[in-house]
Amino acid sequence: MYHVKNPGKSFINRAEYRDKVLGCWTGKNIGGTLGAPFEGKRSLLEVKFYTQDLQGNPAPNDDLDLQLAWLDAVEEHGLYNLNERVLGEYWLDMVCGPWGEYGIAKFNMRNGLLPPLSGFCNNETYHASNGAWIRSEIWGCLFPGEPEEAAHFAWYDSCVDHYGDGIYAEIFTASLEAAAFVESDLRKLIGYGLLRIPENCRTARSVKLAVECYDKGDDWVTARNKIVEDSKDLGWFQAPANVAFTVIGLLYGEGDFGKSICTAVNCGDDTDCTGATCGAILGIIKGRSGLPKDWIEPIGETIQTIAINTYGSRVPKTLDELTDRVIACKKVADAENPTLMRLTDGPTEIDQTLTDKLADNFDTVKFILSRPSNRLQYDLSFGSVFVQFEPSPVASPDSDIKLKLSFCNRRNTSHAVNLHWQLPEGWYFDGCKNDQMLMTKGSHVCSHEVTLHIGEFSNAFEYIPVRVILTDRQYPSWISIPFQCRGTTAVVPGNDPFQPYWDSLNRILARQK
Repeated sequence: MYHVKNPGKSFINRAEYRDKVLGCWTGKNIGGTLGAPFEGKRSLLEVKFYTQDLQGNPAPNDDLDLQLAWLDAVEEHGLYNLNERVLGEYWLDMVCGPWGEYGIAKFNMRNGLLPPLSGFCNNETYHASNGAWIRSEIWGCLFPGEPEEAAHFAWYDSCVDHYGDGIYAEIFTASLEAAAFVESDLRKLIGYGLLRIPENCRTARSVKLAVECYDKGDDWVTARNKIVEDSKDLGWFQAPANVAFTVIGLLYGEGDFGKSICTAVNCGDDTDCTGATCGAILGIIKGRSGLPKDWIEPIGETIQTIAINTYGSRVPKTLDELTDRVIACKKVADAENPTLMRLTDGPTEIDQTLTDKLADNFDTVKFILSRPSNRLQYDLSFGSVFVQFEPSPVASPDSDIKLKLSFCNRRNTSHAVNLHWQLPEGWYFDGCKNDQMLMTKGSHVCSHEVTLHIGEFSNAFEYIPVRVILTDRQYPSWISIPFQCRGTTAVVPGNDPFQPYWDSLNRILARQK
């Protein structure tokens, strides 16, 4: 894992940090509860306060409870042992919500299309939907003042069930939220988020349109309608427009918590998500102590779950418990990475080098945005093998796929690596043998491209064994390369309590063909 360098000495007061983390989760609960009854409404709304009979409890919201799966992962592995594969395992184990991209990711992973392929394959309809950016707060809270670090983990997280703008949207919100621990100017925060995503992606385009409307003096309704029109080709429930609705709430709310979350929700569409993220960001900036009591008291302090399996997991019952566990994870992160901003019992001190880092996106561009969603990484003891599929491992019989094969050597000596593919009958490489040789010198990366002719499938999926041999080793390592037959779906194993949902998912996938 690449560590962002912070040669300065920045500290955040422990009590202030806790107040902001608790404020984040409180704002998340408030905004999600406010918007829950109106999720999916495509018209302008006129919400001014809660409309439910809450009886002291918030509405259950997948925006918050999905992050509890990541909390389990961090507590059990530590932050810097996480990657997209580890998070994918927690997704399979804990996420029971079958909706849209959540179910597609599980389908893909159960059949060997592991992250990031789990977010890339069979996911044209939902790849830029809202499931990822709504669950970014845990990374912002674990990396206060460190948007570059938060962006790395946002990629690990979002690629499990998204690609493209679905990923960029979470990098934007996670970066903004991390920066909000040390910067309260909303315009600067929005800028820090934009710096870390492609300037021409649809999420950036929608956010910039919201900012432009605000700067021109358009009212929020005009801004909202312009974003709806600009995003018409994407459809509803997509990340670019809904992230922009959150930004509308932040800008036009002008620092007023209630006005901000109501404005975000009143834009319509994925209202629990826009309200929740808007509330979380303001909760970080203001802290729990700065949030209005009249918004806190009706929902109390509990956490209500809807999208995760709580059996056998340590789901926090209250916002206080969640906050304390996140802070404990932050302490572990500090031990793992000594370059992070530290906690202190003294006053908060922000060094200029950290402030300068907020506006520096070099690491995000180099280490995050260059990661393809159509590439699998196989980590071996002596290096990593990468297999990139062009365009995808989902293919028709009697077709060709281009593969970019790469090897990253972890050792300082030159080596050749032999990849021997045990292809099914009728499958072959065009113009070359099944033994692909990769040469490396020191810790360099070497690559070459080949064309694989796809033969007949024996089932919905084929798993190609590949023997990996390093020149100075007498023993092989093995990896397995997945391919899916286009136009088919695999049978999900029986005895699954969610079989009706899988049946529904298979119908969705069939419609996408």
